[in-house]
Amino acid sequence: MRIFLLQRWTAIALLFFLTLHMVVVHYPPGHINVDRVLERLDNPLWKAIDIAFLAAVLTHALAGAYVVITDVQRFNVYRRALAWVVVIAGALLFVYGTQTILAF
Repeated sequence: MRIFLLQRWTAIALLFFLTLHMVVVHYPPGHINVDRVLERLDNPLWKAIDIAFLAAVLTHALAGAYVVITDVQRFNVYRRALAWVVVIAGALLFVYGTQTILAF
């Protein structure tokens, strides 16, 4: 039940982040050029938003993959090991993504 609720909360967060992403990155008001992109990437607020977006995407995707894999009966016995794999993979991907965001 906790994974179900986690999926729903991250889905709501993703609606916000994806809308913001589409408006700012793909359909910005006015003309977009490299200077505007670099200015946005240099802003700490946008870095925080991008990191939160990354966390929501990873949580939603990895929780969904875990539920789908453990739904298959033959993998049900590996439930605890799969949970640890998902947590470790999520942590590694989050660190890698955060380092990439902070590099700009």
